[in-house]
Amino acid sequence: MSIGVYTVKSPIARPEMLEFGAFFREIEENMDDVFHPVGLDEYKSLDFGLIYVATGGSEGGFLSDYGALTERPVYILTSGDSNSLAASMEILSYLKADGKSGEILHGRPEVIAKRITSLNKAIKAKQKLSGMKAGVIGRPSDWLIASKYDKAAIRGKLGVELVDVDIEEFLAEISKSEYLPTRWTSELLGMGWDTQEVEKALYVYGALSRLKDKYGLGAMTVRCFDLLTAVKTTGCLGVALQNAEGVCAGCEGDVPSMISMCILGAVSGKPVFMCNPSRIDSAGGGMVLAHCTLPLNMPYEMHLTTHYESGIGVAIIGSIPEGECTVFKTAGDLSRHFAMAGNIKANLRDPNLCRTQIKLELPDYSYFLKDPIGNHHLVCTGDESAALEAFFEII
Repeated sequence: MSIGVYTVKSPIARPEMLEFGAFFREIEENMDDVFHPVGLDEYKSLDFGLIYVATGGSEGGFLSDYGALTERPVYILTSGDSNSLAASMEILSYLKADGKSGEILHGRPEVIAKRITSLNKAIKAKQKLSGMKAGVIGRPSDWLIASKYDKAAIRGKLGVELVDVDIEEFLAEISKSEYLPTRWTSELLGMGWDTQEVEKALYVYGALSRLKDKYGLGAMTVRCFDLLTAVKTTGCLGVALQNAEGVCAGCEGDVPSMISMCILGAVSGKPVFMCNPSRIDSAGGGMVLAHCTLPLNMPYEMHLTTHYESGIGVAIIGSIPEGECTVFKTAGDLSRHFAMAGNIKANLRDPNLCRTQIKLELPDYSYFLKDPIGNHHLVCTGDESAALEAFFEII
């Protein structure tokens, strides 16, 4: 991908002051994107672009373009040469005094590259979420006493509309005992688990798919424990399949976790595991997170078993790639959030926990023990913490 850069410079700048190709290349070497020069009209049409202040004395050129450049935050790229930083500070001061927002991107190439990457991911994630409909299928589970949410805040800050779907409608769809076969359903039926039980779980998947199409949902959370008594199966497989197909699907009717899943998925572009912190050994043993569902496109190997608490239905034991990861959660009114990078050290198989289990290490565990945001948290591979922080800066 490329990032458009609009350049402003002094009208009396010497040619050698405009030889900034090496500076750009050093930044590009530290990120996946590349720069391409754009004119003013193209810059105005970009979702995310940079203004490169090439020299001192650029302030007048910036001011002449001011009306076109300030419809959104202005990200000013600067070098350490030709009074670029000094001019950028003058420009940013002018913006701030006029009530506009902006930021100077300056420093080591790797630092600039990381910030550009984070801002680019955040802005694209916000656009991806805007206009999304998220289904709340049944009420949140009774034990989620702290997992409140604010529909107006979610709509106002993210552009996501929550759609309430009655649990009876969901159960009626399940009773149709239908689903459209896919490569995923074929793979699951061929994994050696009781075919009748897998089919029953796939009827839940079919019901979710039809509700998704009916209401135009890009995300959903399901009051899944009601299924244990109503249809004698669980939602684990249906939720896992929806996630593999690109729908942010969570369980237990947990709206803050669904919204967190949407944000982390949009920022990272990766599948997201919704899980419970199960054990923490802050003295050096790390922490264990577990749940009975996860996106089918996330583990490198998996097999089927029963749901942990009930011992019925079909749940997934998956192995998630070890290495760098991100743990994330936002409050249901988006007033606060937690984002921290860590490392997945192992996949566990403890019979006394939910089926998919990961052991990871974080720099600090005090948040979980002193001021957590509910019980469920969201995990993806890779370090997305800086991009998540950038996301909350712009919403």
